[in-house]
Amino acid sequence: MSGNFHILTLFPELFDSPLSASILGRAIDTGLVEVTCHQLRDWTTDRHRTVDDYPFGGGTGMVLKPEPLFAAIRDLRARFAPRVVLLSAAGRRFDQAVAREYAQEARPLLLVCGRYEGVDERVAVGAVDEELSVGDFVVTGGEIPALAVVDAVSRLLPGVLGDDASSEEESFSDGILEYPQYTRPREFEGYAAPDVLLSGHHAEITRWQRRQALRRTLERRPELLAHAALTAEDRAYLVELGWVG
Repeated sequence: MSGNFHILTLFPELFDSPLSASILGRAIDTGLVEVTCHQLRDWTTDRHRTVDDYPFGGGTGMVLKPEPLFAAIRDLRARFAPRVVLLSAAGRRFDQAVAREYAQEARPLLLVCGRYEGVDERVAVGAVDEELSVGDFVVTGGEIPALAVVDAVSRLLPGVLGDDASSEEESFSDGILEYPQYTRPREFEGYAAPDVLLSGHHAEITRWQRRQALRRTLERRPELLAHAALTAEDRAYLVELGWVG
């Protein structure tokens, strides 16, 4: 499994704080995850370290030039033999299935962060292995999406969460949302935790959790059910709730 990430970016400093805190910080400190940021300007050849230019055909904004990107990616391929992923709105959608795929990848991941109006199309066509989108929205650059990928993939690596079962019970682990969670106090401002969770009957608790997860998915993200891993009992319960699957 790959816990080795390389990030090609114009702003490596954006990664300092997120990679030093909480679960990711501990995973890096213990050697379970390794993240190396590479400054794209290191592969420029002019004294101004130019990485962008105006787009052909006009338009607003600037486009990242192909020369430094090709040079950087070729160099990093030769040194680390990574799987090269360009963060791009035009890429395939990143989801938990892709996170699992990346977690099982034997090669390091090289995440290429776009900026400005994007990258020269020849980079997408000739320099990377694939394009990846974290959602149908626009962000300033690829750094935040890259962090999301690193975090989601790292959580699936053995030992990163401490309790490896945790990642198996989270939302999207089997294609549906996670069941609701409760903790002390038992009652708070008129809201009580469900009695079943304090009953000590583990089979009933498990059944309640599964049904709550199915109900929540049907109510909030019904499109997920078309591809979820559902048992015959799951399907029967969903039909009771009005699902037409």
